[in-house]
Order: sequence, then structure tokens, then C-alpha cells
Amino acid sequence: MVEQFIEYVEKHQNDFIERLRKAVAIPSVSSDPNRRQDVFRMSEFLIDELKALGAINVETRDPGQQDFHGTPLPLPPIVLATVGNDPAKKTILVYGHYDVQPALLEDGWNTDPFTLVENDKQQLLGRGSSDDKGPVLGWINVVEAHKSLGLEMPVNLKFCLEGMEESGSEGLEPIIYQEADKYFKDVDSVCISDNYWLGTTKPCLTYGLRGVSYFHLTVQGPARDLHSGVFGGTVHEPMTDLFALMSKLVSPDGKILVPGIYDQVRPLTDAEEKTYDNLAFEMHELHDAVGSAINIHDSVRGVLQHRWRFPSLSLHGVEGAFYSPGDKTVVPARVVGKFSIRTVPDMGLDKVTELVTKYINDEFNKLNSKNTMKIVCSHAGNHWLASPEHWSYVAAAKAVERVYKVKPDLTREGGSIPITLTFQDALKRNVLLLPMGRGDDGAHSINEKLDRSNYVEGTKLLGAYLYEIAAAKAE
Repeated sequence: MVEQFIEYVEKHQNDFIERLRKAVAIPSVSSDPNRRQDVFRMSEFLIDELKALGAINVETRDPGQQDFHGTPLPLPPIVLATVGNDPAKKTILVYGHYDVQPALLEDGWNTDPFTLVENDKQQLLGRGSSDDKGPVLGWINVVEAHKSLGLEMPVNLKFCLEGMEESGSEGLEPIIYQEADKYFKDVDSVCISDNYWLGTTKPCLTYGLRGVSYFHLTVQGPARDLHSGVFGGTVHEPMTDLFALMSKLVSPDGKILVPGIYDQVRPLTDAEEKTYDNLAFEMHELHDAVGSAINIHDSVRGVLQHRWRFPSLSLHGVEGAFYSPGDKTVVPARVVGKFSIRTVPDMGLDKVTELVTKYINDEFNKLNSKNTMKIVCSHAGNHWLASPEHWSYVAAAKAVERVYKVKPDLTREGGSIPITLTFQDALKRNVLLLPMGRGDDGAHSINEKLDRSNYVEGTKLLGAYLYEIAAAKAE
């Protein structure tokens, strides 16, 4: 049956591209209130597609309203759907999102961002092609193939599709917890296709994400901004104190200077060390991504370990400082330095905040400044780590070998996908990250693309993964 399925996908790839073309044409930009009706229109498109393919229990959940700068905006619905309800089969929950990042032709796109165009490299250009409409439609393509062939799905499939992922997934988390023992009660595992291959040549399975703790460091002194010619050298300046403190956070070689921060980091084992052998990544890919050869670490292993499994601290900006072109001799009265720490197992979020707060307070006291200082953690999201030995990962690895004829890379990522941890915690189930697109897809950039081969072979992979799950259960 799996070979019939794969053959169907190969023969109907142009039909699947046409489906993606219709989806990309809907400018479902969740961050733009003027596009909110388009986000709703995209949800209706998916509902119609699922119903036409015989999905049952196609329902929506209302996340409520969003306060958009004082104006209430309705949040787009969470779309739920079920394909198959055989109690003898495993049930896989598929998550994806149908909203996209903003895109304008004048941003530098080579083509209209909301018109899917295939170039001479067989790349499908369009906003949302890779993030995340292509992967979402990949699952719908799998359902269509089985319906058209008259084949039973090898597992039961549930969908959870949201329209606010690019705007913080507002409203989704409480619904997941509410539905954990209701709509999602029979789920055996969760699969998310909302990330990317490590590079451009080899598929991967992703089993870890770093967390993030974001800090605001405020220094305040005079009642108002001052003239440096009148007051310079006579008062404690907030900006001077702020720069002194922020210079104590991280060294130029990336080492975090907060005492005790590395004590919580899980030691690197021999078994984990082996997972970095022969990964499909070369140093020039890092250089290409950042546009310069400014790497701290000289080896691919060092780069990836410090991206994935070691913490990092980055300085992001200063609120309240003069930043416009030209010269202005102002002494800011209040400045807010912003920085974040990417966390890894086994760093506790409360412990990180405690260590940072104590260190900043100690360093500020050494300045003997008469200004006031406040340090707060404005947001903290935990790291996530799954086991590549779980049956869902084993099935996905076999599916990659069947479709791509190679063993997948096992990867972690340096960024965060908070909803991954929400599903794991709410449903108490394993979560698999199974990417469709390549590392150079430019998901949030101009000229976002999804290679035709990734869309077609990726659809085959999603279906083959389900068959491998069924085969493992039969054994």
C-alpha cells in the first residue's frame, strides 16, 4: 500500500502544487489587523479541504479576542479535524499553522509574494510556501491520496491548525490543555512539521530546542533627559551605568560571565558526542547564513554544539537611547538594556533568573552609583528535549530511509518553538519535529521558497512515516 501511495504522490504532484498555489494566494498575515479577515479566510480554505476529503469531526475552537494596541480583534479559530477513528490503530496528532509573516514586493521580493511561482531551479517561491502552508498541505495531500486510491489510512490522524503562530500563538495554549482529555484524549504521539533541515542536502529529525529567558535591565537617574554640555561630568549618567553592567554579561568569545550559569548544564556524554559525527553541515553554510566569516568556533562540531546544546547570552538593544542619524548631545534619563539567555537541559528557569538578578545587583553595587537599577525577566520559555529512541522517531527514521535512501541527521535547534513543550506537557506524549523544507528556505525573509522536490518527497515522507508506525505496531 505504501508503494501505491508513493506512486500516487509522484503522479499528482502538479495537483498538489496547485493546492499550494491557492493557499499562498491568501495573504494570511496574522500580525496585520488589515489582513485578519484573510487569516479567517485561510482557516475556511483548510476546513473546506478537510471536509471534501472526508475528515470527520471537523470543528473549530474560538480562542477569543486579541488586544491590538487598545483595539479588540477576533482571533482566528483553532481548526480541529479527524481522519479515521479505528481503536486498533495508533492516533497521531498533526500540528501546523496557517498564518504567515508579512511580505511586500517592495521589501525586495523578486516576484509577488502571494503568487506562487516556480523558478528554473524548481523552487516554489511564495510567502508561506515553506512556513508552514507547504507542510500543512503535505498532510492534506496524504489524506487525498488515500481517499482517491480507496485505501485506509494506516493510522488515525488528528489535525490541530492555528492562525496565530507568527504572532505568539495567542490563545492556543489554554485550548490544548482544555482539549487534552477531550478531542486529544486518544492521541499516542504528536508530529510537528514547522522547522527545517540542518542544511540543503539531507533530511533530519529534530529532538531538541533551546529555551529562552529574556531580561530588561533598567537604569534611571534624572527626572528628565539632560544636556551633556550643562550636566556632563556632574551627575551619574544612566547610560554609563547600563553599559558598565551589560559589558559584564558576556565575553567577546561568547562565554557567559554570570557565575554559576554553567553549573546547571547537562554534561556532554559519549553517546551524545557521537550524534555530531557526519552531520550534513559545512562551515561555509554558517558563513553564507550570516554573510561573513565571523565564527567563534573553528569546527562544525563546535559550532553546532554551541548552537544546540550549550547556553548563549545575546545583547539585543537599548530602549530610551538616542539612535537616529546625526548628532544629539543628550544624556538619557532612563535606559533599558535588553538581553536574553538561550537555555538548555538541565537549566531551571527560576534558577537562571535568580543567578542573573543576584549578579547584576552585585555588579551595580560595585559602581557606587546614585542612579536606581531594576532587573526583571520579562519572558521565560523552557528548553525541550525528546528521545530519538522513541517509536515515533524510529518510525520517522525508517520513513526517511525509504523515501530518501539515507539515514536522517539527528539534530537539535538553537531557537524555540514553545508550542512543542505545551503539547508534551499537556498531553504527556512524545513530540516529533519532522521538517519538510531545507535550511535555506528563507522562511521569514524575502523570496521564501520550498523546493518542488521537498514538497513532493516531503509529502511521501509524511505518509511513509504513518506506514512505519503501523508496521511497528503490527510487529
